[in-house]
Amino acid sequence: MADTATDRLATVIADIRSAEAEHGREAGAVTLIAVSKTFEADDIRPVLVAGQRVFGENRVQEAMGKWPALRQDFAGIELHLIGPLQSNKAKEAVATFDVIHTIDREKIARALKDEMTAQGRDLPCFIQVNTGEEPQKAGIAPKEADAFIRLCREDIGLTVIGLMCIPPVEEAPGPHFALLQKIAQRNGLSQLSMGMSADYETAVSFGATHVRVGSAIFGGRG
Repeated sequence: MADTATDRLATVIADIRSAEAEHGREAGAVTLIAVSKTFEADDIRPVLVAGQRVFGENRVQEAMGKWPALRQDFAGIELHLIGPLQSNKAKEAVATFDVIHTIDREKIARALKDEMTAQGRDLPCFIQVNTGEEPQKAGIAPKEADAFIRLCREDIGLTVIGLMCIPPVEEAPGPHFALLQKIAQRNGLSQLSMGMSADYETAVSFGATHVRVGSAIFGGRG
């Protein structure tokens, strides 16, 4: 039984590679985002030592507190913002992160674009789709996704590379992953950020290019 974050990381990577092979995906087609939110730098270091370089954080302030020092010690870190973003944090988000997964409204899209222009950065972006249309959850409604994708790309000028979703916890994730894949395909988007600790292997079978795995690597959060 895996009992350290390093052991669990190896298990998750092996599971992803196995799922890739099983579903006819190219080896390495899926990027593992190790979700390090709420964990301290000392918890993250062993996973970095083991070779993991792509990480996800939910909060801008938390990421700003722990990643600058880690970036000094480890080269090649890629930091993904996977939590909801307020427009007043756009400046810090653009300075801190390399990829944004949670764009779901025009105000934040424009704020991010303005900051990218000001800072001379062009961050790849995912649009978050609320596939379950849950009122408490962030994300654009599926029926509004096509128009919003077009707005972000053509009017605002963001580099939209894909879509992201978080299925309802009480529902089977497969239909939600299939819906996200369908929306992406008809909009010519190749990247799908979907699948977490409980369902990342299912997500691989539906074409996920990025899976966001936290507790299966770092353990439960206190």
